[in-house]
Amino acid sequence: MAKAKAKTSFYGTGRRKKSIARVYLVSGKGQITINKRSIDEYFGLETLKVIVRQPLVATENADKFDVVVTVRGGGTTGQAGAIRHGIARALVQADADFRPVLKKEGYLTRDPRMKERKKYGLKSARRAPQFSKR
Repeated sequence: MAKAKAKTSFYGTGRRKKSIARVYLVSGKGQITINKRSIDEYFGLETLKVIVRQPLVATENADKFDVVVTVRGGGTTGQAGAIRHGIARALVQADADFRPVLKKEGYLTRDPRMKERKKYGLKSARRAPQFSKR
């Protein structure tokens, strides 16, 4: 007879700008895999790697979970923010005691800032055409 296996995988969806990250936390040694590549291979800038790890460091779980991420859309900064948001949500699902810590740091809040749309009569969202008196 098969034993009932305890739930070891936790899921969180993170969003930032146009990026959407699907994050799975699996008990492990602290490896972070993004789109089947390591975090060092995926993100070139050290600041982006720090942003991704922030929720794990805040809850002292950096070496307790392996993070498997599928992220698409947006640029590198937006993707890093989306992954951070997803990791924070997955950690809350793993243990509700992490919620106050993550909430205080602002990792659970969805950043609502989006790109402003271009308006007619303008070159971009707010940039007006060049003006000349003559």
